[in-house]
Amino acid sequence: MSRIGKQSVALPDGVTASVDAGVVTVKGAKEVLSMPVHGAVSVEVADGSINVTKNHNAKIAQAMWGTTVRLLENMVHGVSKGFERALELNGVGFRMAVQGRKLDLALGFSHPVVLDIPEGLNAEIEKNILKITGADKQKVGQFAAEIRSLKPVEPYKGKGFKYTDELVRRKEGKRATSA
Repeated sequence: MSRIGKQSVALPDGVTASVDAGVVTVKGAKEVLSMPVHGAVSVEVADGSINVTKNHNAKIAQAMWGTTVRLLENMVHGVSKGFERALELNGVGFRMAVQGRKLDLALGFSHPVVLDIPEGLNAEIEKNILKITGADKQKVGQFAAEIRSLKPVEPYKGKGFKYTDELVRRKEGKRATSA
């Protein structure tokens, strides 16, 4: 059984945390993130670190103990350094552009696809790479997954969205046989 919950979350310089009525708030230089705490665990902030303890020995308390520690680590990392996810778009005629708080995509459909960029996230385009940045790891990952689901990369020509660190297994396709 893992003991992730025993680890305390260190607060780097410039990051503060507070607990109020079952809600943990982490403040950094640019961002403020908050999260409700499950009733099976309790959170305490002391001496530049955040400690999580179980309230009882039920199975849900064990699960939420480690989960809460990891979520708090992600919040601290997000307000201090931020998270980034990069998508690469390949394909002839495919294009993307950021216009204000909207992302305009031409993906070979009969219509352009226009997406609103969620609050707290930023999108930048360099050549054919779209970089999504933000403090909330879940929001960054969810928005990147929504964009990728519009036109996932196909295995024959490699057209569509893929994560820059993703490996796509390419297929050979049909061959002309001679008899």
